This record gives sequence, C-alpha cells and structure tokens, in this order.
Amino acid sequence: MQYYYGCKTPLRIIDEIEFWKNQESEHTVVIRQIADNLEQDYVEKLMNWELAFAKTEGNAVRYIEAITRSKGIISPAMTENIRRFTVFSLNESKSFVAFLNQLVAESEAIKNNEIAVVVINHIRRESEYFIGIVTASLQYF
Repeated sequence: MQYYYGCKTPLRIIDEIEFWKNQESEHTVVIRQIADNLEQDYVEKLMNWELAFAKTEGNAVRYIEAITRSKGIISPAMTENIRRFTVFSLNESKSFVAFLNQLVAESEAIKNNEIAVVVINHIRRESEYFIGIVTASLQYF
C-alpha cells in the first residue's frame, strides 16, 4: 500500500482491510477443500474463521460507505474508530496466523498432505503481508 493518499489514507486503509479479509475468508475454504480428511474440529474452526472474516469485511464496507457519504471529511471520532478497527483487523489476522501454525503442527490430515502444507504456508505468508501493511498504516493515526 502506498502512503501518499493524504486525507484519503483512512479510506485506503479500510479498502485494504476489506480486500484482505475477503482473501482470508476464501483461504479458509481453500484449506477445507485441499484437506478432504481434515479433522472435524479444524473444519469447524475454519468455518468459524470464515464467518469472522466475512463479518470484518462487512464492517469495512460500512466504513467505506460512511467515509464516502462524508465526502472524505473524516471527523476525529471517525478517525479513532477507524484506528480501532484497524487494530482489531490486525489482531484478527495475527490470531489466524497462529491458528494456521497450530493447524500445520497438529493436524495429521495436514501433516500427511504435502500440498496442503505448501498451500497453508503460502496463505500464512499472505496474512503476514497484510499484517505488515496494517502495522505500517498505524503510523498514520
């Protein structure tokens, strides 16, 4: 993400959150599809992650709509709400990365599926990329 958007930076940050939460949600589906014998506990956890990411993505869309309605004039209160939402999104992705690490370490279905390990490691790196973007963007606030 570039940081030369000036007063539109909060909108750009929320745009990134919307995109990456959609990606993370889709990644939970990919994992379930590549590991057809995945333990039921992990299937349920992945489904819960999918719902959580969809909810966060929905909240990002609502922020985008609110910023658009305000014609780009973002109040200090809205800026603080966006900062808090950004931190929430960051922490959610950090928790997902920890979950992915646990999944690779503990799931026999994943350990015995080389393709699944490669894909999950790729997914983890993508979430870590998002974490880096969001961490850098917090300097804006």
